[in-house]
Amino acid sequence: MAGATLAARHAGAAQATTPMRPSRAGTPTNVIGSSRGTPLTSPDSSRDSATAQGAFYVCRIIAEDAIVTIRDAEPGDVDRLASLWFEGWRDGHVAIVPAELTALRTRDSFLARLAPALAEVRVAGTPEAPHGFYMLRESELYQFYVARAARGRGVAAALIADAEARLADRGVRTAWLMCAIGNDRAARFYEKCGWRRVATVVDTLSTTAGPFQLAVWRYEKVLRVS
Repeated sequence: MAGATLAARHAGAAQATTPMRPSRAGTPTNVIGSSRGTPLTSPDSSRDSATAQGAFYVCRIIAEDAIVTIRDAEPGDVDRLASLWFEGWRDGHVAIVPAELTALRTRDSFLARLAPALAEVRVAGTPEAPHGFYMLRESELYQFYVARAARGRGVAAALIADAEARLADRGVRTAWLMCAIGNDRAARFYEKCGWRRVATVVDTLSTTAGPFQLAVWRYEKVLRVS
């Protein structure tokens, strides 16, 4: 059924489903930063009018021939999600962040970060074949990744809609995320979904070698709180 809009999911629901598009190259993927950061620049006002109209709405997705199931993460997901996170991080970051940070972002480092945060993780797909996941931290969409094979199939749109609904159900009025500077594919996706770039900030990332500072784009979205 084409043209369907993904409705907001209630936070108490264990699973949410929405149709998944056939694979297509070039769909925006992920990257999210860490802490709130120190502002470096003011918002780019030229973006405001383009994104404000979508500020209260989740992404539109085309319903075609498959279903995306979004569910709470389980302990058995950790190993595969760590691999997905590692591959997704490298896809989105290796070309645009310092080599020192890339060297610190090993698969084991993602595994160590994922396990204690599992209660805040939602997954698209089955334990055997996860398509993507997101992680929340208070009012922040903290991590957001889609597997290479699942990009361009509606997974990202379904995940971000689910994340927005859960944040809204928690009473979050303005959600935020961090996007690595230069990850234009991710930036286009967020903006398409109604997120607005509000500033460039210095984000303090946690690494195995200690804090690592990185300039990033901060995005925000005003949510419709019921």
